[in-house]
Amino acid sequence: MERLKLATIWFGGCSGCHMSFLDVDEFLVDLIDKIDIVYSPIVDTKEYPEEVDLCLIEGAVCHEEHVEMAHHIRQRTKLVCSFGDCAVTSNVCGMRNALGKPEVPLEYAYVTLADTNKGIPDDPVIVPNLLEQAIPLHQVIPVDHYLPGCPPPAERIKALILHLLGLGDPLTGDQLKFG
Repeated sequence: MERLKLATIWFGGCSGCHMSFLDVDEFLVDLIDKIDIVYSPIVDTKEYPEEVDLCLIEGAVCHEEHVEMAHHIRQRTKLVCSFGDCAVTSNVCGMRNALGKPEVPLEYAYVTLADTNKGIPDDPVIVPNLLEQAIPLHQVIPVDHYLPGCPPPAERIKALILHLLGLGDPLTGDQLKFG
């Protein structure tokens, strides 16, 4: 059997989904001969590879770099999964949407609350160009699977991987789909 090429990435969010991914514990060791983690915050790979089988994308799409990376991932990946509630609905990141323009929370964080150096940084390396609203992944690219939860439970992540490897029971909509 060919090894599953698995990637994970973190957009706008807290990294809780990746922590839940690590909570599958020794299951990852059990899969050592079945999967290759080819791109992830937990792997030191700089360039997103081609021909990835599955990418778990955590977090809402919050700025232009996320949009570009999402399209790049979609072109190079067979199956894309919205990984956690921020990717599925924009969740916590989307709370800024009610405030209006992205300058409102930036002004509050960098001017109102600042003790020194008051001012919004204009360097996109420090603060990327925010989208008008934080949005769920499916509003940017087609998504094949939704893994809801804040974060998704480790057992749900395990079930998805087993299913894609052909080693688990067929998954029901309740296990993978939102809504």
